[in-house]
Amino acid sequence: MMTIAALAQLLIALAFVSIPLVRARYGAAAKDAVGAELTRQGVRPAILEENGLRLDAGGHETWAPVGIALVMTTLAVANLAGNGWGQTLSWIFQVLVLLGNGAILYSNLTAAKSIRAAFARKGDPELARVDVERFLDAAGAGFPRWVMPYLQNLRHVIVFGGSIVVLIALVVA
Repeated sequence: MMTIAALAQLLIALAFVSIPLVRARYGAAAKDAVGAELTRQGVRPAILEENGLRLDAGGHETWAPVGIALVMTTLAVANLAGNGWGQTLSWIFQVLVLLGNGAILYSNLTAAKSIRAAFARKGDPELARVDVERFLDAAGAGFPRWVMPYLQNLRHVIVFGGSIVVLIALVVA
């Protein structure tokens, strides 16, 4: 049963690695699309970088998913090797991944609201002028059609479903 858990953990690792890979490949196009939209709105595109907003694979958009992928891969290897620590740590980290992915899904579903709130907290009148819905539409248009919603939804299915498979395997083991 732990072999099935390990395979699920490897799939989860791949799902998380897809995030920085897609951003590295298509982030520049998304940035250009957002820049054009901001210019159309009369907002300087540089305002995003000045406020730490990125569409590429830099910062936490890389280290967080790669870190999760490394943890999942390490647990999968331990579980395949029959190491008891693999099971123990899988209980902890699999629950954290499940809860964390729930937070990611919530963030995706409330993106416009949270971005508007973040822009308002900055107190920058230029950011306050940004039409966030059009901003998000432009960012999405910078990525290929298969990224959102297809890859995004597939990633959620793999992470939620895989986590449930791992937890069931742990109960049965």
